[in-house]
Amino acid sequence: MAEWLYEDGVGEARAALVADGRILAARVELPDTLRVGTVAAARLTERTVATLADGREVMLDRAPAGVTLGAALTVEVVREAIPEPGRAKRARARATDLPPAPGPDLLARIAATPHPIRHLRAHEADALEEAGWSEVLDEAVRGEIAFPGGVLRMTPTPAMTLFDVDGDTAADALALAAATATARAIRRHGIGGSIGIDFPTVTGKAARQAVAAAIDAALPPPFERTAVNGFGFLQIVRPRPRGSLPERLRDDAVGAAARAALRLIERTPVSASNRHRLPAAVRARIEAHPEWLAALVQRTGRAPIFDA
Repeated sequence: MAEWLYEDGVGEARAALVADGRILAARVELPDTLRVGTVAAARLTERTVATLADGREVMLDRAPAGVTLGAALTVEVVREAIPEPGRAKRARARATDLPPAPGPDLLARIAATPHPIRHLRAHEADALEEAGWSEVLDEAVRGEIAFPGGVLRMTPTPAMTLFDVDGDTAADALALAAATATARAIRRHGIGGSIGIDFPTVTGKAARQAVAAAIDAALPPPFERTAVNGFGFLQIVRPRPRGSLPERLRDDAVGAAARAALRLIERTPVSASNRHRLPAAVRARIEAHPEWLAALVQRTGRAPIFDA
């Protein structure tokens, strides 16, 4: 039976849906995220842009009727900001009459699923790591995902997330195995929006239909897809309420490394040395967040010592 492993970490919340010792879905949420479902007061600062009280801007799905520039309105977030190279896509929102309220956080969202939740503690055995947490993070950062007979190369772009299939087995068998592996990777990394898969060229209508059927069997709805065309390309479109795990980790690699280091420090036994050697950029990021260090001291009872 699948269960969620949830960890309220320093600097981020983590969750993994695990079944038979394998991570089916991995999710990370930062505490300052403007979450889907958040309802907040704002002012209309452009025709389709509203500015919240904290200065963050949201794109409106349409210009609100009867609201003039500078006027107050209430908005509901329908898509979180999407990390992209250069500048992130701003969160999307719509005008609403609902009362202000925060959107559901990661814990609330997984609690709304049919699967039970196991809350992890730092003094316990590392169930996340046993299920392959570090391997999933490595997939997200490096973009290489091995499967029997081949490898996927995953590349997030502003337009779509691309998967390229490579391997040495026969094209039909390789494409079929890659279809299942890609569908699982899409779910595991929370990839939404437009997704392109470049399979090896598969000959024959029946073989192409089998590849598409493998996608349908392994990828939970909702999604839409094309057929596999004669060049081996298939496109999927899924809802995209928030950025994927690869987008989040690649957008701030130093921050991701800092939070991963804090997780290891928190799990360091009291009997072990409290001295830690980190890359200069990672150490600087941690030291730039005194609230992280304060939380770490509260949880472990001691302040980490960073060696130069």
